[in-house]
Amino acid sequence: MTLRPAATRALRAAGLVCAMVAVGALAAGLWFRGRVLAGLPRLDGAAVVPGLSAEVRVTRDALGVPTVSGSSRIDVARATGWLHSQDRFFQMDLLRRRGAGELAELVGAAALPLDREARMHGFRRIAREVLARESPERRALVTAYSQGVNDGLAFLGEKPWEYLVLQAKPRPWLPEDTVLVGFAMTLDLEEGTGRYVRMLAAIDDEYGAASLAFFAPLYTSQDVPLDGIASRPAPIPPPSEIDLRKSGAEGRERGAAEEVAFEPSDDDAQVPGSNSLAVAGSLAAGGSAIVANDMHLHLAVPNTWYRMSLRWPGHAETGVTLPGTPALVAGSNGRIAWGFTNSGAGTGDLIVVDPTISPDLYHGPNGGAPLPYDVRTESVAVRGSKPVSMSFPWTVWGPIIGGEPDGRQFAYHWTADDPAATNLGLMDLEEAGDVRGALSIAQRSGIPSENFLVADSGGDIGWTLAGALPKRIGYDGRIPVAGIYGDRRWDGFLGPGAVPAIVSPPSGRLWTANNRTVGGRALETVGDSGYAPAPRARQIRDDLDALIGRGSPIVPRDLLAIQLDDRAVLLETWHNLLLATLRPDVVAAKPSRADLLAAARKWDGRAGADSVSYGVVRAFRLAVAHRVFDPIFAPCVARFPEFAWTRLNYEEPLEAIVRGRPAHLLDPSFKTWDELLAAAADDVSLSFAKKGARPGATTWGQLNTARITHPLAQALPRWAASWLSMPADPLPGDANMPRVQEASFGASERFAVAPAREDQGIFHMPGGQASNPLSPFFRAGHEAWVRGDPTPFLPGPTEHTIELNP
Repeated sequence: MTLRPAATRALRAAGLVCAMVAVGALAAGLWFRGRVLAGLPRLDGAAVVPGLSAEVRVTRDALGVPTVSGSSRIDVARATGWLHSQDRFFQMDLLRRRGAGELAELVGAAALPLDREARMHGFRRIAREVLARESPERRALVTAYSQGVNDGLAFLGEKPWEYLVLQAKPRPWLPEDTVLVGFAMTLDLEEGTGRYVRMLAAIDDEYGAASLAFFAPLYTSQDVPLDGIASRPAPIPPPSEIDLRKSGAEGRERGAAEEVAFEPSDDDAQVPGSNSLAVAGSLAAGGSAIVANDMHLHLAVPNTWYRMSLRWPGHAETGVTLPGTPALVAGSNGRIAWGFTNSGAGTGDLIVVDPTISPDLYHGPNGGAPLPYDVRTESVAVRGSKPVSMSFPWTVWGPIIGGEPDGRQFAYHWTADDPAATNLGLMDLEEAGDVRGALSIAQRSGIPSENFLVADSGGDIGWTLAGALPKRIGYDGRIPVAGIYGDRRWDGFLGPGAVPAIVSPPSGRLWTANNRTVGGRALETVGDSGYAPAPRARQIRDDLDALIGRGSPIVPRDLLAIQLDDRAVLLETWHNLLLATLRPDVVAAKPSRADLLAAARKWDGRAGADSVSYGVVRAFRLAVAHRVFDPIFAPCVARFPEFAWTRLNYEEPLEAIVRGRPAHLLDPSFKTWDELLAAAADDVSLSFAKKGARPGATTWGQLNTARITHPLAQALPRWAASWLSMPADPLPGDANMPRVQEASFGASERFAVAPAREDQGIFHMPGGQASNPLSPFFRAGHEAWVRGDPTPFLPGPTEHTIELNP
């Protein structure tokens, strides 16, 4: 076929346009790559950092981990800020904006819900007051750090690449921003809206005290508290309190034939947690006690933590820092080694606010004299739009956070709203020389409530609760209380003598896994904000006992093996139940059930990446839980839409119900419990089919594949997003075992170390030191984290050296 001249000219023109577009795209890509390269930190040579009193030497190993050596603590703090901004400034910016409620100013209106949560508490104002309360020495340290941040940012050849994408300009770092970074972690680790207490209140209001004690238990038979205090688990509530058969189908939206809306990889609730464990020097090689810690958080690029080794006269400490702050968060100072896990202690209460005839007044405490609401108005800047005004009515207890259908209003009384509850006292761990001194520092520190586990070079180990806890008078804080009478109130915060602590227990081992750690009067004192189910803590405790029973001296690798334990001990019960459910007559009734049975028979008892049975058994447990709890808690969801039973300590109640099969708790959509369990098995088949998967032919690693990405990746094409992400590795582990690991949630760091023997310690991190994807350190260390390969706790041989000069 011969083209006409006009058609030929059109094709030539189109080809020219395509070529020009391609050349333009290539030029734009090369320009962007050049700008990203210009934003890489300098690794070698020298740099001038104003304010230093003397030279600071910074060396980096093959993973990019810096060792900072200076002649004074304040110089090391300044250099730390310089390094943080060079490698992680955008992350730091997001953290301070999260704490202050200023994300929408950078990324737009989609961030307004997060900004509203933070603005309700006014954390920037509180941060300024916290800083003003600090000693001159600590303020000077934070100021030097902040100046180092700004100098490091200015020293880059180009602003961090994220600002090129957003077409934004980085804002200078202020000393108060360091405190705001801490508040960002508080918002991540604690609930600033009283959601958990409101959930307990919904159960209590709908069903009563017996149901609250059963469905949200403080004590279970699986508990392994450090103080050994146990109590009999609550019995199943009677039909007089809750009877689904009597209430019929009221409150339910699905029947027996309908599938449950869940996926095989759904989790119970990604609540920030962690593991920590320690053994005394009497059990360890070399006589120094050992501590291991893996803090479970949302995983993203860059990683939450930044590895460093800090050295100044008389001090040498190694571990993880939080970009935006100058101090070591967890690690070793050569005399003590320490780590944290979220405690579950109660740091906030719901106060029932009694209104007056006037909508502008409420009844205050101690007689209820009418008081005006303190209406606090915030103007929130929004990128690409007009500022948004937000108003928050405050009471003497805290902000109004919502109400009930009956018209009651709730104020949230939270430790974080009191500037006296926050401080930089954790930095004093740099000077701690033994367990007792470290415990005292932890109890005085102003951080979110955490389990603090510490080991020292003398062989002692210890545990306590770090962070401020309210001293409650007249109540325990589990359900809302009226504040009008003054008989139920806070009397400041618990003093060090009232905070529970354990030093060198006779067993020689300690452990925490976000479970209940104490009982009795101590538990009433520290309160409850939602303890994790006990099976993970029990598995760690049992692993420790097996290790000790071996009889040979313990080394850090032994504790790493416990951290990597992916045995599915919790699911043994559910595996047996699935086999019992899939009787020959049940399987014959539906062909899809044969695949489930075949998968269940391949049970290997582990959440291994190559397991084809684990995902099926796990999904069955979750399906049964939905079938049992969804109808029970439907009235609670109607009362409080944010109600989520997955947030409760529900494992033992679920097992008790399935074991006891009470007729009054059976969904009326089913005639028998066997029918419900068979429907749950069908839910599993449906959930796999929705993913294009087949039970027994799909590995757990295929269902549990890493999604560790940069916050900006979701706005980019898939090919670009992969450039900003860690590899999509099949991952072993799960939520209810020591190796906590889900697609984008898990061990944000993992270490095991003995103070004074750090050269034998082990460290893992899911991402590299750098946030620049063209840095050689962007993914450095990720593979070892995935595989669990032991890698050194201390930085390796020097690969790069830069001198920071005054």
